[in-house]
Amino acid sequence: MSTHVFFAELLGTFVLLLMGTGVCANVALKGTLGSGAGWLAISFGWGLGVYSGVWIAGISGAHLNPAVTLGLLVNPDVTEYAPGVAITLGNTLLYFLAQFIGAFLGATGTWLAYKKHLDDKQNAGTQLGVFATGPAIRSYGWNLVTEIFGTFVLVLVIAGLGHTPNELGPLAVALLVVAIGLSLGGATGYAINPFRDLGPRLAHAVLPIKGKGSSDWAYAWVPLAGPAVGGILGGLMAALVF
Repeated sequence: MSTHVFFAELLGTFVLLLMGTGVCANVALKGTLGSGAGWLAISFGWGLGVYSGVWIAGISGAHLNPAVTLGLLVNPDVTEYAPGVAITLGNTLLYFLAQFIGAFLGATGTWLAYKKHLDDKQNAGTQLGVFATGPAIRSYGWNLVTEIFGTFVLVLVIAGLGHTPNELGPLAVALLVVAIGLSLGGATGYAINPFRDLGPRLAHAVLPIKGKGSSDWAYAWVPLAGPAVGGILGGLMAALVF
C-alpha cells in the first residue's frame, strides 16, 4: 500500500473523529454554545463527519472503519481495498493502523478545541461521553447485539451502494450513518466502528483532562467486538446478495 493511500485513510479518519467527537463535545458539555442540542444534532454531526472524511480519503477507498475493511476482507467477490490496493495481510494491518492513529488524533483535536470546557469543573466526571460510547442500559450481551446489528446494516448497505450507477456515494453513506444513529443509536451510542470508540477512549485515558474520572474500560470490549462481528457478517451477506 502506498504512502498516499495510508495517509489518505489516516486523514479521512482524523476528520471523521474530529467532527464526530466535536459534535459530542458541543452537545454534551455544559457551557458550550450547542449544549443540550440533543441526539438529532449528534446523529447529523456524525453523518456529516463521515461525509467529509469520505471525500478526503477517496484514494484509499475511504473505509475509515476497520469493520468496513473486515467486510471487504471476507467478501470473496472483492479483490482490492481500493483501485490498485490488493487485499493482503500487510495492507489490512496498514489500514487498521491508519484508522487507529486517525481516530486517536481526531479525538485529541477535539480535546484541544474544547479544552477549557473539558477542564471546567461543572463537567467533571462526565467528559467520557465526548470521547467514547456508553449504553443507556448496561447489559453487555444485549449491548453487543445492538452494535452487531448497527454495523451489519452499515457494511451491507455500503456494499449495495457500490453497485449503484451514481455519484452519491459520500452523501448516501452520510445519510446511512444518520439513519443508524436515529434508529439504533439510542441503546449504545452506536459506535459501529471499533476504532471510533477505542481511539478516543484511549485519548480520554491519557490526556490531562481535569476531573475526568474513569475511562470505563470494562465496557470497551463491546464497541470493539460488536462492530467487528457486524462488519464480518455484513461482508459475508453482501457476497450472497450482490
